[in-house]
Amino acid sequence: MKDQIINTFLQIDDFYKEFDAQIKKLKLDALGDNKRRRNRNSKMLDSEIITSIIGFHLGAHKTFKHYYKEIVCGYRKNLFPNSLSYNRFIELQQRCFDVFAIFLKEKCLGKCTGISFMDSTTLKVCRNQRIYNHKVFKGLSERGKSSMGWFYGFKLHLVCNEEGELLSFYVTKGNVDDRNPTHVKKMTKQLYGKLFADKGYHSKALWEMLFADGIQLFTKLRKNIKNHTMNMENEILLRKRAIIETINDELKNHC
Repeated sequence: MKDQIINTFLQIDDFYKEFDAQIKKLKLDALGDNKRRRNRNSKMLDSEIITSIIGFHLGAHKTFKHYYKEIVCGYRKNLFPNSLSYNRFIELQQRCFDVFAIFLKEKCLGKCTGISFMDSTTLKVCRNQRIYNHKVFKGLSERGKSSMGWFYGFKLHLVCNEEGELLSFYVTKGNVDDRNPTHVKKMTKQLYGKLFADKGYHSKALWEMLFADGIQLFTKLRKNIKNHTMNMENEILLRKRAIIETINDELKNHC
């Protein structure tokens, strides 16, 4: 576990230095003035903060507070000598979110093998009865409808291969259609071969768009749609789509 933490930190630190250099260069070009701006650094590096968050998700701890106090500030104190108090860490971790998301997109995704699975899952921010009183995501989240009924929040769109490795992910408002061509185009940019999804993705226009990009879309059919012949291999692969449901459950109920 110690070697895993060190390797993770080295990858993130190298990526963060490159990212930070580009951001500083863009800021200088954009601002073009000599005004002094406050940029107070913390004792704990941003790469250490991201490493701590990743370490929590790779472990078996149920709450991050327990993990941070017992592991980061205790058992692994030698790896994080400049660890902050828990409250200060929570305040600072939000500034690392953009870098963390880009790092996941650029360095942590799997490779397409020619067989991919696509699905979306709901991210509810509150119960339906409390929609009008909800303030945290007001103006960002929207009402949407899934196979489980109406909800208020966001949608997480995922693509994985047959080995369960994530190939792409996308977060949208709750009212965005799964068949939205703009979002599907971005998610499938690096894909090829066969793509399997549920009946919510059934669309002739979407099939033609993906086919033009070298991707063949297979979906379950709705009851009111005429059935088409499908060979046994594709039928078996379509049944394997449950692998992405397992990923959704892992992300929402454990991570």
